[in-house]
Amino acid sequence: MGWVFAALIVVVIGFVFLASLGRLGQMAPQIDDRPVPELPEEGPLSADDLIDVQFAVVTRGYAMEQVDAVLDRVADQLRAEQPTSPATAHAPIGDELGPVPNGWPTIG
Repeated sequence: MGWVFAALIVVVIGFVFLASLGRLGQMAPQIDDRPVPELPEEGPLSADDLIDVQFAVVTRGYAMEQVDAVLDRVADQLRAEQPTSPATAHAPIGDELGPVPNGWPTIG
């Protein structure tokens, strides 16, 4: 009975050796089947586009390349929308936000 187990161990070691050499066939290439964020290809992004965006969840969070691509696109869009004249670039903050509520401290 001991010879049977010894022969079985030799056969298993042989299969492991052949598998490590790639003689038993190779695994198929990995297919990237993660979902891709569905955003409009052209034109500016709207708030609804950003609310509905979904990224693929991977082992350590979200797929970094997908998040980076969306953030780069939003950053480019915001850069394009920035005012070019220095007068509007340095406008007072209070003017952009509207009137200050009663009881809130004001500057100046």
